[in-house]
Amino acid sequence: MFTLSQTSRAWFIDRARQAREERLVQKERERAAVVIQAHVRSFLCRSQLQREIRREIDDFFKADDPGSTKRSALCIFKIARKLLFLFRIKEDNERFEKLCRSILSSMDAENEPKVWYVSLACSKDLTLLWIKQIKSILWYCCEFLKQLKPEILQDSRLITLYLTMLVTFTDTSTWKILRGKGESLRPAMNHICANIMGHLNQHGFYSVLQILLTRGLARPRPCLSKGTLTAAFSLALRPVIAAQFSDNLIRPFLIHIMSVPALVTHLSTVTPERLTVLESHDMLRKFIIFLRDEDRCRDVCESLEGCHTLCLMGNLLQLGSLSPRVLEEETDGFVSLLTQMLCYCQKYVSQKKSNLTHWHPVLGWFSQSVDYGLNESMHLITKQLQFLWGVPLIRIFFCDILSKKLLESQEPAHRHPASPQNVLPVKSLLKRAFQKSASVRNILRPVGGKRVDSAEVQKVCNICVLYQTSLTTLTQIRLQILTGLTYLDDLLPKLWAFICELGPHGGLKLFLECLNNDTEESKQLLSMLMLFCDCSRHLITILDDIEVYEEQISFKLEELVTISSFLNSFVFKMIWDGIVENAKGETLELFQSVHGWLMVLYERDCRRRFAPEDHWLRKDLKPSVLFQELDRDRKRAQLILQYIPHVIPHKNRVLLFRTMVTKEKEKLGLVETSSASPHVTHITIRRSRMLEDGYEQLRQLSQHAMKGVIRVKFVNDLGVDEAGIDQDGVFKEFLEEIIKRVFDPALNLFKTTSGDERLYPSPTSYIHENYLQLFEFVGKMLGKAVYEGIVVDVPFASFFLSQLLGHHHSVFYSSVDELPSLDSEFYKNLTSIKRYDGDIADLGLTLSYDEDVMGQLVCHELIPGGKTIPVTNENKISYIHLMAHFRMHTQIKNQTAALISGFRSIIKPEWIRMFSTPELQRLISGDNAEIDLEDLKKHTVYYGGFHGSHRVIIWLWDILASDFTPDERAMFLKFVTSCSRPPLLGFAYLKPPFSIRCVEVSDDQGLN
Repeated sequence: MFTLSQTSRAWFIDRARQAREERLVQKERERAAVVIQAHVRSFLCRSQLQREIRREIDDFFKADDPGSTKRSALCIFKIARKLLFLFRIKEDNERFEKLCRSILSSMDAENEPKVWYVSLACSKDLTLLWIKQIKSILWYCCEFLKQLKPEILQDSRLITLYLTMLVTFTDTSTWKILRGKGESLRPAMNHICANIMGHLNQHGFYSVLQILLTRGLARPRPCLSKGTLTAAFSLALRPVIAAQFSDNLIRPFLIHIMSVPALVTHLSTVTPERLTVLESHDMLRKFIIFLRDEDRCRDVCESLEGCHTLCLMGNLLQLGSLSPRVLEEETDGFVSLLTQMLCYCQKYVSQKKSNLTHWHPVLGWFSQSVDYGLNESMHLITKQLQFLWGVPLIRIFFCDILSKKLLESQEPAHRHPASPQNVLPVKSLLKRAFQKSASVRNILRPVGGKRVDSAEVQKVCNICVLYQTSLTTLTQIRLQILTGLTYLDDLLPKLWAFICELGPHGGLKLFLECLNNDTEESKQLLSMLMLFCDCSRHLITILDDIEVYEEQISFKLEELVTISSFLNSFVFKMIWDGIVENAKGETLELFQSVHGWLMVLYERDCRRRFAPEDHWLRKDLKPSVLFQELDRDRKRAQLILQYIPHVIPHKNRVLLFRTMVTKEKEKLGLVETSSASPHVTHITIRRSRMLEDGYEQLRQLSQHAMKGVIRVKFVNDLGVDEAGIDQDGVFKEFLEEIIKRVFDPALNLFKTTSGDERLYPSPTSYIHENYLQLFEFVGKMLGKAVYEGIVVDVPFASFFLSQLLGHHHSVFYSSVDELPSLDSEFYKNLTSIKRYDGDIADLGLTLSYDEDVMGQLVCHELIPGGKTIPVTNENKISYIHLMAHFRMHTQIKNQTAALISGFRSIIKPEWIRMFSTPELQRLISGDNAEIDLEDLKKHTVYYGGFHGSHRVIIWLWDILASDFTPDERAMFLKFVTSCSRPPLLGFAYLKPPFSIRCVEVSDDQGLN
């Protein structure tokens, strides 16, 4: 009973709790319903009120048609307050447009002060409200400008409307209320305009104009009209002018307006009057003064980031080209700010592609993305940047150097002109070139001793730093920059004369000291040297032989002798003093620049001499010392051999080459020793099928076997062995016969050049079956001959030897320079196109080459679609280079690659890189020197009873010395060794050695 009572009580309490909770929930629902109803009623009331207001506004604008009476300014003010009270951009855009038109219409009324909207500013009661209203209206105009697209016709009309609003109410010049008696109000009204302008600036007015200008101009076809562009740029200038060019306003103007891609280009095309306004206010000078401060320039660049910094730079450069007087007066500041901007851009330039880089058409791989507008404008930005290396700016920047007059020759009239071959003694020539450069070179006299810290030197160094920075930053237009810098023929010679004035021997000592000093001054001096080398190398690379040797454009030959001597010494010192071993960054770039210029001159001299004999050798470098260091694996000796082997006498390099071969033979076990004999490969050759048998038996041999001993046994057509004594002579005979047959032009594996009849792969050799395997076999045979020191009489074309050395892979290699070695007549025809004064298009040429191939005319396109692309004055230089490259490389690319592959399987590329092309020919075919009979006699081996005092031997040497002409002695040498030229190192290195054997004959044989 008691338990039941407790249960009933718990149930009752629980039920009461539930009822209480239900009542609370109900009360919450009722309260929420009241709140919701209140909000709904509020929303409905507001919506009703907004509809009524909008209806009233619509009725107002509907009644305000062109034929109706002008509404008073107060009416417009009141309706504007109502519109601004409930304004929503998407919903009220048309009403806002009508409001703006009404306001502008009121401002156009004649002699109706009550109609002028601006008249309310004069009312004591409404002035503050009017100012607040016009600020709101104008900012809404800016909001619309941010959204509108100029390329759409309807939007372009709205842009014009809103810009007109901004133009009208940010300047009092069009306010009719200020005419006549109202002139006294102008100061107060100007103050109101300044207040309005300040309000807009605080809210991001310049950002709005930047968006509008970029959308309208950074397009394939700009879509801003003259009026629109004029209005936008005028609005941008107003705050700057009103603030009397305060730094606080010049900064946003530079960041937002002057960074619009190619803005100055569009202004000069569409509305040049705006540029006149800039000039009248001397804006360029003010920009230079602001930006030459390092902190302010960095601040602007960081605000813009890399790509838009380039746009700002382009606009400033074009402004500078339009104001040369300002640049002449502000050169130092302008150079400084351009250098800082380029250095900032350089931070984003990457050397290679990665997931974090994007391709930039001017900067290359770049660590920031490039937006669409910038890509579309990049061709215009590039044109603006070209002002930097255009002639007017170069003349302004380098005026101190270029303005110096050239000195005429002071030498006596009876002095004989320099020999065309420049066969003057080295000592006197270098002394004259350095100490009397004015008389020889007809340019500035290098007096030496110019102070490095002088203002003139500092100015030139700063300018050189600017251009050197542009070369390393604007990587994709580097060639354009170099071409621009080399356009003036007298700039580089005068820059060299300026460098010479820094000290004796071209300031060599000074520059070497700079390498060991990590000061800013040293870096600037080295940048000047680096720029000189880069530009000079580019110039000499693009000039042909006529321009270098006959016309002597820019540099006279004596100057090239002087420069090359300086470069040779500088590079040698950098290597020998250990600077290159650990070089990185700027030092490594300097070395590459100086070394590249040196090698261009050296290779040009190898093709056609301009320097005296032994000019390239270093007298202070003893070959024995170098070889000792090589044996010890000293790095500097290896670098000498890698970069400037020409400083070592040729014969010593040949001896080094033979030493390298010998060491490899010993390493591979190919040399006879007391404990072991090398593996010998035996082959049997039929004389009637020597080439076929040799090809079949040797092409399968391994690289090791090809380098080893190969014994040849000749058999006749019946298979009977030929009698003979083999002292390596049989293999040499086989090798010479093979080479003689494969290089025979009748076989059509090789052709001869016109004129000097030198050999190169035949373009039509593909008619042979397995022709590429044949070329590889030829390469192996040629390599084997060089490897064994067997000289073969095979004269190669110079351009082909360059390919064998790998020179054609160099960025400085010019196919045109090598073309005379293929076809001198064809070269003359091509260079005549280069010098053609008329319109090249009249000649009817296309970017193609027609060739008669076995009686059939074949058209080769130099580029895809080339036969439909005419040759014009703009692309004629490209045509010349494409044609030369096609004739010497493209046509025989596969054949050359196969031959080089075979050759390098025997001869390591680094072994022959220490030779020039003429030296490689001498390595293959022996020396051009006259035969030294005493040397041949000294190294002759006698057999069978003969000796040096034998009367027959004495008769032989006497006949060779007394009765034979040099040509006959060469024919004798060719008969006994198969080559008319002696070995490079003398007959001690003739393989196999020349031997004379006494052969016994029977009485019957002796009767004849």
